[in-house]
Amino acid sequence: MTGLTVLIPIALSLGLLGLAAFFWALGNGQFDDSDGAAARILIDDDE
Repeated sequence: MTGLTVLIPIALSLGLLGLAAFFWALGNGQFDDSDGAAARILIDDDE
């Protein structure tokens, strides 16, 4: 039982850290252009 008192807060803090990293990336525009990368691979840049 003493292991659970250590592991549960660690798991909760890692989950909150991942959620905070996701919202940070969302706020910095990491997921703004989801279709651009898919269309860019089809464009031929060789001239």
